[in-house]
Amino acid sequence: MTGVPASAAGGHRPAASPDHLGDPVDRPVGLWNIANILTMVRLLLVPGFVLLLIHAGGHDPVWRSFAWAAFAIAMITDLFDGELARRYNLVTDFGKIADPIADKAIMGAALVGLSALGDLPWAVTAVILFREVGITLMRFWVIKHGVIPASRGGKLKTLTQGIAVGMYVLALTGPLATLRAWVMAVAVVLTVLTGLDYVRQAVVLRRAGLAAQRAAERAAAGGGDA
Repeated sequence: MTGVPASAAGGHRPAASPDHLGDPVDRPVGLWNIANILTMVRLLLVPGFVLLLIHAGGHDPVWRSFAWAAFAIAMITDLFDGELARRYNLVTDFGKIADPIADKAIMGAALVGLSALGDLPWAVTAVILFREVGITLMRFWVIKHGVIPASRGGKLKTLTQGIAVGMYVLALTGPLATLRAWVMAVAVVLTVLTGLDYVRQAVVLRRAGLAAQRAAERAAAGGGDA
């Protein structure tokens, strides 16, 4: 759909239309696209996940399995919504804001819920949440100078966190309970290391942005004097 009424276009598409030739054209992206819908689903899953996690005292294996299913669906939508938005040019202002909020909401709800139930040390929850919230705020701090891209380490951190938290949501015992502790330890280490790397990138990006801004101001001042 080109955004031009058929009556205004003479009832047919121009022969030389870039859209007609298959070339990409700029068109407004609606709010109700598949990427945003997946993000909304993830947001709606948060309260449902919490209710399933704490139901029946929070330690019933059956209800914990249901909670794990909700958490897994949320993690899967997280893998696809951003990729779909970039691949099919479905990026919207809503998605830029809602996607990170949905990510932090489901992970934060899981971490706080597990710590409240006594299954996960509060120290682990504090470290992960401090890093996630801090990096999100830092991205906004430097956004006018550029965007800090997601690194391989960051993606590995997200995957490891998801696996570790998912294992804690399940009522595991014996060797599997020991294994999940080790996976969580790896997730915490990656959380700290990638967080420090993002801080370094943010400082470098901001310095470069400020230097470019000062250079542009000097050039503009020099042009005005001429």
